[in-house]
Amino acid sequence: MRIMRSGLAPRLSPVLAGSLSCLPQHCCPVQRFSGLHAAKTATSKAYRCVAQPQFAGQQRAYSPFSVATRGIEQLSRQHRLAGTLPHATAAAQTAPVRDEEGRNEILENLKGSLQWLNRKNPPAWLWRSIAALVLGGQVMARMMQGKVHWRNMREQLELVGPRSLGVSLLTASFVGMVFTIQFVREFAKLGLTRSVGGVLALALSRELTPVVTCIVLAGRVGSAFAAELGTMAVSEQTDSLRVLGTDPVDYLVTPRVLSCMIAGPLLNVMCFSIGIAASTLLAQAVYDVPANVILNSAAKAVGGWDIATSMIKAWVFGVIISVVSCAWGFTTTGGAKGVGESTTSAVVISLVGIFIADFFLSFLFFQGQGDALKQCM
Repeated sequence: MRIMRSGLAPRLSPVLAGSLSCLPQHCCPVQRFSGLHAAKTATSKAYRCVAQPQFAGQQRAYSPFSVATRGIEQLSRQHRLAGTLPHATAAAQTAPVRDEEGRNEILENLKGSLQWLNRKNPPAWLWRSIAALVLGGQVMARMMQGKVHWRNMREQLELVGPRSLGVSLLTASFVGMVFTIQFVREFAKLGLTRSVGGVLALALSRELTPVVTCIVLAGRVGSAFAAELGTMAVSEQTDSLRVLGTDPVDYLVTPRVLSCMIAGPLLNVMCFSIGIAASTLLAQAVYDVPANVILNSAAKAVGGWDIATSMIKAWVFGVIISVVSCAWGFTTTGGAKGVGESTTSAVVISLVGIFIADFFLSFLFFQGQGDALKQCM
């Protein structure tokens, strides 16, 4: 429509015809869509060169705040011309004038806030964090409404679960053996070798297993999410999904978040079991501490609350990894270089979020003096 109104259709029709002429008459839908996408891209480039020659050969970058400010200005302009707010119904048009004025004031305040942020030139991590919060809210709303692409969710669950199981178990086993060396070495001098199993079980269940497991997920799964979605963003594949009538949040983000919610706690329980098994094996083979002593001490020290808090932590960490990685991927700009920067930044921010959330969850769950080791003495 923009091209037709500007009178440039005769000058651009050879470009569009040349792009479409390359399509076979009996090609598959994927090839035809790819050809149409190429024709759209060529026509768009030609329009920029013909209608806006001063911008030919360069890209105009706008910050999200400036885009949002222009959107609010358009809403306000439409309201002034029509006399009502956008999407106003007949009942809303007959509402009291003070309600309309209140909505106008909210629009003006929001526009002023965005203009102030645009003048301050906020850092990229700030608006990306806002995007992550908005994206997380959208995902939760989609889950409550049941809008989940189940086939895509099964594919992502396979990536997060079975394909990440080997490296997670290997990491947990060596972490358990390292702490066994330190605990047995020090407790043996005090004659408290019967308490080693309880201390190991508490350390693994409460802190080490959920944190280490989700660090592995952040490095393996989070980076994959950010790189994949970032590549789709810079190549305009997400826009193509919208053109085809598919919401990218339903198709791309919700399955990834849901798969991390499911696989995170399950991997955590498996890693805890392997960590205890590796610690018991090392203590008996190297330090002559019987396996039944380690296992009895661990069973007396660890309760159902410790396992529950461990799974809650893994669930929260999985949400942080998936939401941050998807948000950083969706907001990627700058081509291949931007994809690499977004992937690195997504992993770093996910790790920082894991440690911050671990502190607050531990402070919430384990207040006061504990008596778990009294059963092991």
